[in-house]
Amino acid sequence: MSGFEWSTAADQRFTVNLSILFTELPLLERPAAAAAAGFTAVELWWPWVDAPTPEPSELGALKKAIEDAGVRLTGLNLYAGQLPGPDRGALSIPGEESERFRANVDVAAGFAASLGCTALNALYGNRVDGADPAEQDGLALENLVLAARAADRIGAILLVEALNKPESPRYPLVSAPAAVAIVDKVNRASGLGNARFLMDLYHLSMNGEDLPQVISAYADRTGHVQIADSPGRGAPGTGTLPLGELLDQLHKAGYAGWVGLEYKPGDRPSAESFAWLPREARAAR
Repeated sequence: MSGFEWSTAADQRFTVNLSILFTELPLLERPAAAAAAGFTAVELWWPWVDAPTPEPSELGALKKAIEDAGVRLTGLNLYAGQLPGPDRGALSIPGEESERFRANVDVAAGFAASLGCTALNALYGNRVDGADPAEQDGLALENLVLAARAADRIGAILLVEALNKPESPRYPLVSAPAAVAIVDKVNRASGLGNARFLMDLYHLSMNGEDLPQVISAYADRTGHVQIADSPGRGAPGTGTLPLGELLDQLHKAGYAGWVGLEYKPGDRPSAESFAWLPREARAAR
């Protein structure tokens, strides 16, 4: 696919998000499909949107599917409500949703640990009508510290992500500085230092941020990177973002972590959306 170039392909480690790619297949068939496309690493949003604490048999079936496919789980979202859907996380939502998040933390951490996954992503949650933003932020910090402790117990990092205001107008973390400020608060409150910024180049571009400046400022605080082209959230090369240059800059800035492919495949099977990435560059090295 034209429109995507890089100079450090051999140095990137790619992981496929199975909650946005291969969704034309049942959940348990997606790890094998990613492997068949040449990938050796996958990540997931919390797969059970209505069940923060699913039955052990469901967890076991997904674990087996990932293991049987021979892929590694590199990242897992904690319970985030209806995602995809209207929700953008649960941890700052007063009442039942926050309780569901707390119930999920040890379950998600245990599942991650069982597969050697060392990154948990905690989406902050939308502002709620009638709720005091300061109270939501206090609840969020309490729950993020809880999640940071659970992550620490399994040797994982806790990720905090900025989304974009056009698509998530009620989400308060819609800039890199806003998300990094929460990372700093969590690290101070927990004393663990394992909270990190999730740098999603698509979301930041939709916010109109200066992406080279963001990379310069925050590469050393970044625990994970996700990409999609913009506009459209499609595969690299379908929009106007210089993703090759940005990944090159990240590499030169010392980022050696995973690059999550979190884009929409468009009106085609997901396996056909990877033409921009040579097959030999898909397997993690």
